[in-house]
Amino acid sequence: MKISVWGHELSAWIARAQLAAYGNDIYHAVADNEPIESHLRSEPGLLTSIQAAEFNQRLIIDPHKALESDVHWIAMESSAFDEAKTLVERLAESDKPLLLINQSNFGVGASDELQSMLDESKGQYVVYFPDVLQAGQAMQQFANPQALLIGSEHEVATDLLLSLLRPFHLGQRAIQRMTRREAEFVKYAITGILALRLGYINEMAGLCDQLGIDIDAIRRGMTTDVRIGSHYLQPGSGFGGQQFTQYLEGLSTLLSEQKGSVFVDTLLQQNEVNKEWPFRTLWQHYQCDLSNKTFAIWGVAFKPGVADVETSPALRVIDALLAQGAKLQIHDPEALQTLAARYPGNQQIQLMTHNYDACEGADALLVLTAWPEYASPDFNRIASQLENPLIIDGRNLYDPNRVQSAGITYYCMGRSCLTNA
Repeated sequence: MKISVWGHELSAWIARAQLAAYGNDIYHAVADNEPIESHLRSEPGLLTSIQAAEFNQRLIIDPHKALESDVHWIAMESSAFDEAKTLVERLAESDKPLLLINQSNFGVGASDELQSMLDESKGQYVVYFPDVLQAGQAMQQFANPQALLIGSEHEVATDLLLSLLRPFHLGQRAIQRMTRREAEFVKYAITGILALRLGYINEMAGLCDQLGIDIDAIRRGMTTDVRIGSHYLQPGSGFGGQQFTQYLEGLSTLLSEQKGSVFVDTLLQQNEVNKEWPFRTLWQHYQCDLSNKTFAIWGVAFKPGVADVETSPALRVIDALLAQGAKLQIHDPEALQTLAARYPGNQQIQLMTHNYDACEGADALLVLTAWPEYASPDFNRIASQLENPLIIDGRNLYDPNRVQSAGITYYCMGRSCLTNA
């Protein structure tokens, strides 16, 4: 099948790679190499799959032939709705049937507007296929979806999409059919409840510090209730991710406009406060003087498994420390290149290829991303490397007793009853 994929979002590149792997001819136009390179570098397995598709001549750059396909898959930035409408206007000039699969976050009702530009009597249909892929796991999740959510008012369009996706679900996955508007809203609702859980556990962590109890014990107790479960209940210094944040901001706007509610807006504001927790803790420890000090940082990606630093909580900490004149020795398994592009030529930042090298001669270690590589370090080695043995753990990775037994002052969230801080 000939399929044109439009857009530079991660989901667009995943679709190109996975659909090409099953014998489809994928057409696309390239206008900006920067986001392309970023996605290819940061997502496990994506670069090799794209290279294989190009080698097998399944991935074809041809803006003109791209307009001639019968199936068009669009995964554009949320700000590119006008670009999408311009594309659909050109597609509408054709008299032949076509299927437009929209994965873009243009807002509730956007797919209906795109449908209004096409001619249903000619078999020209729009379906909304929510982008539920998670960065770092996107290739696997596309290939093995837990469920398929499809927003469509036309059975023939739904059947065509299911036929296209058959290699990935083989009829064994749950398929949820709904209207386009409902499918567009689903992702907002999912993102909102995940953010609510993250915000809630952080509020509980702060309360535990005030009450002198251990948030980890509370969290374990909460997860014994099957209605709650364990997902997204790990305290931490804020959450990030460009798409996650965009959907939350979109939900906040919807709630404000439709209900006059500031519920999600308050959640977003509190998340910005949580992002500053490592800096505030360090600021208080050093009595408001961080100048001429050197700090090690482990982790700058917005979450483990990705190289993306966009909206990462670590950026808030880095910017604050740089403003105080501190020097930073930073390690991250994947995100150093993207971080370097964000701070070109900054003499206060030194990027380290090994996590222990970042600790050498530093006044403290800040752990900002929960990479598996950081889960069980040699605390005695860290203590010997740091000028002042101090760890600020923004992800609650460590057992306070183990850290403190190495002579290290340890700060974490919601566990002050167990620390010497």
